[in-house]
Amino acid sequence: MNVISISQLQPGMFVQSVTKQTGRIKIKNQGWVKTQAGIDKLKKAGILEIEIDPDKTLTSSEPDTQAPTPTPTPKADIKKRDPWLKVHSSEQEMGKAKKLYDEAKTLQQKAFGDIKAGRDIDIAPFKELASGFMDSIFRNQDALACLTQMRQKDAYLLEHSINVSILMGIFAKHLGIERDIIVELTTGALLHDIGKIKTPDEVLNKPGRLSDDEFKVMQNHALHSKQILEEAGLTGIAVDIAGLHHERLDGKGYPFAKKGDEISQYVRMASIVDVYDALTAERVYKAGMEPIKAFKILKDGCPDSFDGELLTKFIQCIGIHPVGTLVKLSSQKVGLVTESNPTTPLKPVVKTFYSAKHSRYTEVQDIDLANKKTADVLESTVKPADYNIDLERFYKNSILP
Repeated sequence: MNVISISQLQPGMFVQSVTKQTGRIKIKNQGWVKTQAGIDKLKKAGILEIEIDPDKTLTSSEPDTQAPTPTPTPKADIKKRDPWLKVHSSEQEMGKAKKLYDEAKTLQQKAFGDIKAGRDIDIAPFKELASGFMDSIFRNQDALACLTQMRQKDAYLLEHSINVSILMGIFAKHLGIERDIIVELTTGALLHDIGKIKTPDEVLNKPGRLSDDEFKVMQNHALHSKQILEEAGLTGIAVDIAGLHHERLDGKGYPFAKKGDEISQYVRMASIVDVYDALTAERVYKAGMEPIKAFKILKDGCPDSFDGELLTKFIQCIGIHPVGTLVKLSSQKVGLVTESNPTTPLKPVVKTFYSAKHSRYTEVQDIDLANKKTADVLESTVKPADYNIDLERFYKNSILP
């Protein structure tokens, strides 16, 4: 047996095994490499060195024999190529996702308490939580995406940062950004509004339009967020997300009036996600906007405020009918979008539980609108108030384990 580099491999050689590679490829059968195309296939799979049997090298007169074939990469590697791979079902992942979401709320509350008491916040738990978010997103992003829709009107400050963090993770995964960078992005998003704890309540929770002086006070929260994170020892991307997410491409944002190329891709992403979640959030003094209306407002802000190309990719990522959206089908069944179908975004999986025709709750049923046997189609998005639906009760009884 001889060990040679992949560059020395020639058609007709018999491959015994792989001895060095960049990935985790395994040769599922030994055999002859008959063509240059077969060699190129092995190179593309990350093979660097192979063991050959020189006694079995073929001549042109010898019979054609199947070349060695790389087996598919394990799931850990497939995830890097296919960001939509779901390792777990939504039901399997929901319990883990809910635990992470609750931990995030507790962590936020502790950080607010530390800041009010004049203490620096501990960044390490936020990084660990951001990493946990990413693990959950890569197992099945629909679980955490669904939880971003379970809003409490009086918990906006807590939930908004958590939701932005989750959506940033999903968006960054969709764009194929490296995992280490995604963790920095989600950490920054978790803490992007931490400076609001220094904003007076009468300004922070004012239901009407802010006066010019009040708006200046509100703008300071981005500076406070940046300062708090820097004092806690955080640097780089996460600090940029916290301090610059209100900057706009035309220079009319705050607090530094940066514009154009002064605003990184990561900050541009954060500005889109931040506004989207704010528009769709339920608050004490306003109802949440339907996602499609929020997308329209964001579109109207291109290219002056937002990056149009990134916005298009965000819409593709989240979907016209995001997971957690309440929808009505052509059969008059009402239910929640519980799983995305990225290849057919208008045909998600819907968990129905209510009949709009008969105004009553029905047996829970999962309907995959992308299934060719399904005659139902998604007719429109609806609000719980349209049918007096207690959505929180449904979440607890039918969605959460």
